[in-house]
Amino acid sequence: MTQTSEPLSSGPDSASASQSAIDAEMAAISTAYDASLRQGGRAETQPRLDYAPYRSSLLRHPTKDLHHADPEGVELFAPVFGHRDVGRLESDLTIQDGGEPVGERMVVTGRVLDGEGRPVRRQLVEIWQANSAGRYIHKRDQHPAPIDPHFTGVGRMLTDDEGRYRFTTIKPGPYPWRNHRNAWRPAHIHFSLFGTDFTQRLVTQMYFPGDPLFALDPIYQAIVDPAARARLVATYDHDVTQHEWATGYTWDIVLTGSRRTPMEEETA
Repeated sequence: MTQTSEPLSSGPDSASASQSAIDAEMAAISTAYDASLRQGGRAETQPRLDYAPYRSSLLRHPTKDLHHADPEGVELFAPVFGHRDVGRLESDLTIQDGGEPVGERMVVTGRVLDGEGRPVRRQLVEIWQANSAGRYIHKRDQHPAPIDPHFTGVGRMLTDDEGRYRFTTIKPGPYPWRNHRNAWRPAHIHFSLFGTDFTQRLVTQMYFPGDPLFALDPIYQAIVDPAARARLVATYDHDVTQHEWATGYTWDIVLTGSRRTPMEEETA
């Protein structure tokens, strides 16, 4: 990627800020949050909609009061998924396009639970991700990393009676983004969960343990509570790892309650 030595613009969303400037802003927010907790403030377990270091969110986060919309009309024509609509092989992202994709093959599994620890059965779980080089199959992704012709980066399945999901995929690579100069996203997988219809959709991201980019990433840090952030990080699980075939990670998704998995709000 060609990088200029001087910023082209100094606007708040111009992607010209340095990493050190972004770090200082994130540190100030973290310090203010810690002080608020010491003074009895409430814990924030969900991403902030207005988080200044996340520059590209400045122009699209809500600035006006929200209004409820009648969902009944939407539900009349929105798709509803069932077993007949989701193929068994759609959960294996390594066999979808005529050859073996490049990268660390892995199994990602876990349970979808409610706030009481009960399994959420027959839940449609969708994932999408970059390939092992950090490139999405999308026309807007101009990152000059190779496209893997054998990897689409999308999969889906329904949870079983125990609320369990299981995907076979390739570990995604980190990639640059234009939030600020030399900004890189930690490796992650996007998850989407539907309730009984599209109006109940929840979207979140799963990360991998020990990523050195965590402290530098404004999207990850937009969840200001450290314990809530940690709930987005999967656990390496050697019991899930398979001999000479794939590494294994486990990650549970909790939809409600005090330990709810941080989600991207629909209004974000």
